[in-house]
Amino acid sequence: MASSRRLPATGLRALITNDDGIDSPGLWALAAGAVEAGFDVTVAAPHVDASGVGGSVLAVREGGRVRLHPRELPGLDGVPAFAVEGHPAFIVHSAARGWLDPAPDVVLSGINLGSNVGRAVLHSGTVGAALTAGIHGWRALAVSLDSGWDPPEEPRWDAVRHVLPTVLDLLLGEDEGAVLNLNVPDRAPAELGELREARLAAFGAVQVRVDQRSGDDGHGLHMSFGEGTPPEPGTDTALLVEGHPTVTRLESIGARPGVLGTAVTTGR
Repeated sequence: MASSRRLPATGLRALITNDDGIDSPGLWALAAGAVEAGFDVTVAAPHVDASGVGGSVLAVREGGRVRLHPRELPGLDGVPAFAVEGHPAFIVHSAARGWLDPAPDVVLSGINLGSNVGRAVLHSGTVGAALTAGIHGWRALAVSLDSGWDPPEEPRWDAVRHVLPTVLDLLLGEDEGAVLNLNVPDRAPAELGELREARLAAFGAVQVRVDQRSGDDGHGLHMSFGEGTPPEPGTDTALLVEGHPTVTRLESIGARPGVLGTAVTTGR
């Protein structure tokens, strides 16, 4: 059960990561918002795009070493930043295993260019990083901008920055290990609806069909993309269409007893 107590951000350490990579302006915008909220910020993100990797802890290893590249990011003077040759969940897991000392208090992942909605969030590297943080007992927030099929030349990162203080306040009032998923419509802040808590849609905003095709160069799987069925009212996909930023508390992996019809003691 969430606590009604709000913790001050000042003095808390925040790790900022994403799956779009270190050069994503969305990452920079989220880090700037965290600095503005009073967090002591460290940025660590994949050196290249790592979208769709879920909770993978894959990394490029050379002799047991994963390369780390210090960076200076626009508008983030004095903020430590690293490009890491590994996936987002690997970065968070590394922070929990001694890389960052002291360890972060919260993990903020995003801002992803494109929504992360429905049960398809399982496949998102943005969400995978946040869920990994939750496993380690840290509060975490995955943040995405609903930019549609064809991302605009100038995404409205300011829409997320507008909503972020309220959602950070909610996050800090949650129990340790809580994970929230935030999606914000890509529109001017003045055009946003009220923040709404949302149920996860059955899958996601995009449906994928996979067909096997054969040719002179062998066999292959070919993917085609299309919009899914009309969203169910009250779900994250439906509320985004209506212009509402949405927030959903995600449950991490756990165990449910009773598969053999006998009582067992288990933990989440």
